[in-house]
Amino acid sequence: MLAALAALLAPLLAPLLAPLPGAVTAPAPLTLAVVLPQHNLTYPWAWPRVGPAVRLAAAAVNSRRDLLPGFTLGWVFGNSEDRHGVCSEMAAPLVAVDLWLAHHPAAFLGPGCVYSAAPVARFASHWQLPLVTAGAEAHGFDDKSEEFGLTTRAGPSHRKLGELGVQLHRRFNWTRRALLVYWDERVDDRPYYFTAEGLYVQLPTLRNLTVMDVVFRHGGNFSFIIQEIKAKGRRLA
Repeated sequence: MLAALAALLAPLLAPLLAPLPGAVTAPAPLTLAVVLPQHNLTYPWAWPRVGPAVRLAAAAVNSRRDLLPGFTLGWVFGNSEDRHGVCSEMAAPLVAVDLWLAHHPAAFLGPGCVYSAAPVARFASHWQLPLVTAGAEAHGFDDKSEEFGLTTRAGPSHRKLGELGVQLHRRFNWTRRALLVYWDERVDDRPYYFTAEGLYVQLPTLRNLTVMDVVFRHGGNFSFIIQEIKAKGRRLA
């Protein structure tokens, strides 16, 4: 991922790469700001999982002087977790601002969690810096017209899941009604809510298809949910 990012940054840095005639200069530092969960391994993009790949990728980039001639790629790390060890929409942007002020990074790597990635991506767009993430799967990140224009997702997105749902409905001629049933505790990153959102947004592109949703939570009335499925769901997605 870092090698691809280096190739992306190289043309932008081209005017700075040519040394003055006769000048001998040491490689300048080129810094990536990494904003990820530091300890919580429930996240696939946690630093203990991603950190070794970042180190290997940086070493590989630095071993090829043709990728970023005149520069040495490095990184600084900021923790996006709160005191409970979960992704924080408050901690991540504060850490991102601190890293930007202190280190003047050329790009951001992470965050991955939706609520952490959104404000950092907005800041990165304001600073005109690219942001690469393996997460940020929510449908809203598809809008590249303004605030997420410099955000690149290297992983899957829920929009693609929604497009798959559209193709399945067309394949099996499910054309009347779809009912989405999902778990949502409204804590942490709400993964099931954003997963269902991809389907909820894409399925109405089918002509005359009605899409409804039912949310269940811990200790909820499951009899009511079953009745809702029976009454409203001709097809269950």
